Amino acid sequence: MTSSDAVGIDGAPAMAEQPRARRQLPWQAVGIGLAAAVLAGLLGLSGFWIWQHQRAAAERQQSAEFAAAARQGVINLMSIDFNSAKDSVQRVLDSSTGKFRDNFLETSEEFVKAVQAEKVTTTATVNDAAVESMTGDTAVVLVSATSIRQGPQAPKDQQQPRVWRVVVTMQLDDGQPKLSGVEFV
Repeated sequence: MTSSDAVGIDGAPAMAEQPRARRQLPWQAVGIGLAAAVLAGLLGLSGFWIWQHQRAAAERQQSAEFAAAARQGVINLMSIDFNSAKDSVQRVLDSSTGKFRDNFLETSEEFVKAVQAEKVTTTATVNDAAVESMTGDTAVVLVSATSIRQGPQAPKDQQQPRVWRVVVTMQLDDGQPKLSGVEFV
């Protein structure tokens, strides 16, 4: 009896055995499909990690820009020379925006007159600055600064270095971070 003459249990002719390679084809397809799914998952995860890294780098960059602008804004605000009071006021106006700028502008003429009358120079340095919070185009920056007042009419107790803690609200204005609020604490 040959394999083509084989009879099955119920008397029907038995099917010839299939070659072994054909039976494993579905398992190979499953394996290839699984490998493709794992590869796609890994590529997706890698893409997500790259996106997260770029987002974190952009946040760090924006935070650094807010902190640097806050540093300069506090120096502009606290460093006033009676010889160039109008220039000092203009620096504050150039580095500010919103209601803070409007309020400072309203009182700027009286401020210049008072500084020139007192003949006092105040020099400020920023000790440190850190972004407390940041959302979209605004940030709250904590600034530590030291100021010294000098001049013939400066009170002796104010000629010593004074340390200030300032909470500065920054706002993007035409893409540039500017002072929009200042609170001495």
